[in-house]
Amino acid sequence: MNTKLTVLTQWIQTSGLDAALITAPDNVFYLSGFLSDPHERLLALAVFPKAEPILVCPKMETEDAKRSGWTGEIIGYTDIEDPWEEIKQAVDRRSVNVKRLAIEKEHLNVERLEKVQMIFSVPELVAAEEKLRELRMVKTEDEMAKIREACRLADYAIEIGVSEIKEGKTEMEILAAIEYEMKKAGVQDMSFSTMVLTGANAASPHGTPGSTKVKRGDFVLFDLGVVYEGYCSDITRTVAYGDISDKQREIYETVLKAEEAAIAASKPGVSCAEIDLTARNIIRDKGYGEYFPHRLGHGLGISVHEFPSLTETNPLLLKPGMVYTIEPGIYVPNVAGVRIEDDIYVTETGAEVLTKYPKTLQIIK
Repeated sequence: MNTKLTVLTQWIQTSGLDAALITAPDNVFYLSGFLSDPHERLLALAVFPKAEPILVCPKMETEDAKRSGWTGEIIGYTDIEDPWEEIKQAVDRRSVNVKRLAIEKEHLNVERLEKVQMIFSVPELVAAEEKLRELRMVKTEDEMAKIREACRLADYAIEIGVSEIKEGKTEMEILAAIEYEMKKAGVQDMSFSTMVLTGANAASPHGTPGSTKVKRGDFVLFDLGVVYEGYCSDITRTVAYGDISDKQREIYETVLKAEEAAIAASKPGVSCAEIDLTARNIIRDKGYGEYFPHRLGHGLGISVHEFPSLTETNPLLLKPGMVYTIEPGIYVPNVAGVRIEDDIYVTETGAEVLTKYPKTLQIIK
């Protein structure tokens, strides 16, 4: 049994639980090492205090599960078989009387909840989310090796994007060049839909790339991430094409100052709220507070958005091993949109910046 699964098993025992049923694919991957996108099909991991755990997946993926390193029991089911009945039989074989069951309450839908209650005779349900978040927030050395490589590839993707900036090129043309080169580099998936936004579009924090063309005097904003062996990176850079106004420059320098201050403040024992406010107050003091409408950052790992959440009200204290983004932005309609984002690893003494692409204002001539 791997270390992560051992820790969860110990939690089940010390919490007086009889079992845990994990169904979110990210958490199944975290605990089992098996990465799968089952679509509408059931993917699950049943964990018991003393009995052998069970991995449940579509039958066509059972060999993939074995290759991933899973050595426990696998229930593989076809599209005409009922996986819930298979789970019930496997639990019965273990002679486990489940009265208190941990589930992911935020993930399990009503239909599947009814199945769970049928199998386990309406047990007491306990939320597993808090424990899983606690485990996933602190990364292992193996996880960090994967995240570092994902960050290296993200830096390369930004480099490609910047090299593609030319007057008259559309956002989608630049985006396509980035993702084509990523595929050539062996990247199977991006962390999320790549964003290339220019001109007025850059002032929309979650804008959609389209046919807008690059023109002189505009910012070009890149927000992208790469998945490497199941782990995500997330980076944002904003560059200028041609000369920009003093107002645009002020906005850029304010965002950069806020980001650098938040990175410097990142160290064990500091709260997420304090990190957020370190950046937010710099932006507020410059008069742009209303144009920074989102949190400062979010945890990063198997999911591109996970815990911790860096908001100005989150009292959670940073710990060594946490990985998160710092991404302040200022979005002034019809003036400028600037965001700068890095991936941060908390060490015993401070912050290690995992994304390396330069942040000094870059003006493409």
